[in-house]
Amino acid sequence: GSWEYTPLDLQNPFPNNEGSVHLWQGDDDLLVPVTLQRYIARNLPWIHYHELTGSGHIFPHGDGMSEAIIKSLLGVK
Repeated sequence: GSWEYTPLDLQNPFPNNEGSVHLWQGDDDLLVPVTLQRYIARNLPWIHYHELTGSGHIFPHGDGMSEAIIKSLLGVK
């Protein structure tokens, strides 16, 4: 379908570049095309893109994924 707007019109919510929006995308997602998320991430510099190989749309419910996301946000390895 078509949207009433393009995601590329979104403004940076961090006026002084003090943060970023993290976007996680499984490359096997059948609901949201990985090519769309890659395009958005390339064109909105305040997006921090994480692509998960072999993961689908429900990847946060996979073993260890929630913990990995939280660690990434906190900068913990």
